[in-house]
Amino acid sequence: MTVGDTLEVSVTVTDRDASDTHTIEATSDGSVVSVSVDGLALTLSAEASGTATVTVTATDSSGSANATSAAVTFTVTVQTESGWVRGVFGDDAEFKDFCAVPRSGVDEDGDAFPDRQGTTLDENNWLRSWSNDTYLWYDEIDDRDPACCNTPTYFEHLKTEAVTSSGVAKDQFHFTEDTASYIARSRSGVSAGYGARFAVLAGRPPRDVRVAYTEPASPATSPGVDLLRGTRILRVDGVSVTNGAADPLNAGLFPRRTGETHRFQVQDPGSDEVRTVSMTSAVITSSPVQHERVIETDTGPVGYLLFNSHIATAERLLVDAVQELEEADVEDLVLDLRYNGGGYLIIASQLAYMIAGPSAAQGRVFSELRFNDKHTSTNPVTGEVLRPTLFQTTTVGLSLSPGQALPGLNLDRVFVLSGSSTCSASEAIINGLRGIDVDVILIGDTTCGKPFGFYPADNCGTTYFTVQFQGVNAKGFGDYADGFTPT
Repeated sequence: MTVGDTLEVSVTVTDRDASDTHTIEATSDGSVVSVSVDGLALTLSAEASGTATVTVTATDSSGSANATSAAVTFTVTVQTESGWVRGVFGDDAEFKDFCAVPRSGVDEDGDAFPDRQGTTLDENNWLRSWSNDTYLWYDEIDDRDPACCNTPTYFEHLKTEAVTSSGVAKDQFHFTEDTASYIARSRSGVSAGYGARFAVLAGRPPRDVRVAYTEPASPATSPGVDLLRGTRILRVDGVSVTNGAADPLNAGLFPRRTGETHRFQVQDPGSDEVRTVSMTSAVITSSPVQHERVIETDTGPVGYLLFNSHIATAERLLVDAVQELEEADVEDLVLDLRYNGGGYLIIASQLAYMIAGPSAAQGRVFSELRFNDKHTSTNPVTGEVLRPTLFQTTTVGLSLSPGQALPGLNLDRVFVLSGSSTCSASEAIINGLRGIDVDVILIGDTTCGKPFGFYPADNCGTTYFTVQFQGVNAKGFGDYADGFTPT
């Protein structure tokens, strides 16, 4: 049936006493259909999409004391005009790569795009089935007709609306990215920008935006601009950062394309002078590991390392940095993760191993992934049998040849600089080390609270990120949705 339709059903009753008469009653569970009875005829009215069980009971006319009843049940399926049935899902493979606007040509690896001509409804149906299969809280999604809206809007519906004990959204990590941009950024750190990471210290008026760090050889470090760590941004294209409109501020601070020119009034740390600079966005290749150095103290050498992103190029840079710290015999490490929003979990495992060293970490569990209750023994994305992930002791081929032994600092404690942008794989470093009793001392602010992860999935040129698993450490702990707080 289709929502809004009616269906008439005639009931036939068979009795040994062919001359007997009968009455029937009918009931329906839920609100999918309503049922009315007229003699031996039923009228079913389709109220909403879904499935309903209808029970019909026939009673003979032998009198109340001797009446005999018999019941029969049947299932009614009600769909919308689009074919949607609430709670009934097809295999996501049926809809994969059927696109409203298919891509042509080849991808970054030279392979032909898999796209075929389809519709927005196909793209939404894929999202619906894929989410129902792999989303960690699939049973908290309000199942909606995929014909309701465009694909970006529909994807926003496919998540839980629950909140944590502190009142923040349970799922804060549901987003999309253009596939080509995502691949460029994750593989090589390439994106459009100025080469300055802006830290929003206060996001509501009176706002406070500072430069967290800069990339070498970028517009932010060019002659005449020379932004420093801690430089305060006062105006963007004439709009006050303190209390101006958010949209023009975001457009200037976070350009979407290369070639955009914007003007900034800035104030350097320790200076009363306000100066005006112009920057034009360009292709920026980020340096995920910066400012590694050794600081001599009365208690021995201390290493410092700014680690900004778990991207592929970080593998080589982290190994090089840790080797230098190892050669300096550092007795402590300050790991700056304030601006690190995560990335490849395998890099987190490598760095955690290099901090703890082989005696503490080799053969130990770094993390264990837990998917939804449909996938308790097999990873639904890779098809691999689920087993704990050990601390990674060798390179894996992201930017170094695989199989090389990693260096180790053999530290029993580490100082981590943290903030609200310390997220995901960065928090996994903290949790993984605590799981093997390395003392992780947090300094700064509470981390973002993301013990969850995902396998990014491309469809029709958009990469979708939906929470698919929760990570726990060797002690089985992973309940930090409200973040890790320095104590």
